[in-house]
Amino acid sequence: MQRSFRDYFTITLKGVAMGAADVVPGVSGGTIAFISGIYEELITTIGGVNISLLKTWRNDGFSIMWKQLNGSFLVALLSGILISVFTLMQLTNYLLEEHPVLIWSFFFGLVLSSIWFVGKQIPTWNFKVILALLTGAAVAFYIVSLPPMAGNTSSLFLFFAGAIAVCAMILPGISGAFILLLLGAYKTITEAAHDFDLKTLAIVAIGAVFGLLSFSKLLKWLFNNYSTITLAVLTGFIAGSLNKIWPWKKVLETAVFGDKEMVVRETSVLPWNFPGDPQTLFAVILMMTGFILIIALEHFATQKPLSE
Repeated sequence: MQRSFRDYFTITLKGVAMGAADVVPGVSGGTIAFISGIYEELITTIGGVNISLLKTWRNDGFSIMWKQLNGSFLVALLSGILISVFTLMQLTNYLLEEHPVLIWSFFFGLVLSSIWFVGKQIPTWNFKVILALLTGAAVAFYIVSLPPMAGNTSSLFLFFAGAIAVCAMILPGISGAFILLLLGAYKTITEAAHDFDLKTLAIVAIGAVFGLLSFSKLLKWLFNNYSTITLAVLTGFIAGSLNKIWPWKKVLETAVFGDKEMVVRETSVLPWNFPGDPQTLFAVILMMTGFILIIALEHFATQKPLSE
């Protein structure tokens, strides 16, 4: 069955949600893709991008190649992501700066609910599955707890920084922007964007394309051959990232990137130990709102699944 306009419009809305998550340091667009039910299709589609598409275009025509690429899905999703990045970035940054506790509370509830949502898709539970989940959680918790590295501006470093960051972006639970901060590449890349340093941006972009195509093929293979274990590890990644988006933080160290001051080291505290107004009641309400939102999205998806 062919997808309808409504189906593609829904995919675009999911792209908007992914883009909104990607501009938030500590929240992964991959998490949104997972909880909105398009993660495996996204990974399979990206993993299917290869040189054979040009051969199909030459021998069978553009329409056959476009169908093999799943091009309409990609255009709908990328359109939503770009719309979100260019329209919601300023609003998201404003809310994070002016109301950080409330916004992080909403995201915490959303991600917490997504652990239940993704974990529910694991068909069988045994020792291997539980071990995979705990391993994924430990790795993610370790990553989000690391202090940032010293900066590096070599071309090879920036290439691999782009590759690693984009891999993080499609992994549920791990933020690509946060990975750039850890690698010490965030300042270099943001300054390059501000100064229109096309050479630096091109190196990072080439690395990102390389990382995206390579890592998506690995994920595609893992889903095809070890679906249950892969789901368990990804569930663990999401669980391990909760420490990063805990609403109540005590700042330990900041750094200036260009004209913007960013937190590079902080620790989670309980609301009554928070150095400021904890806004506990409203924070809990927003956590519950985020949690219920995922349940509502799942209900909507089961009521009208996307056509194949």
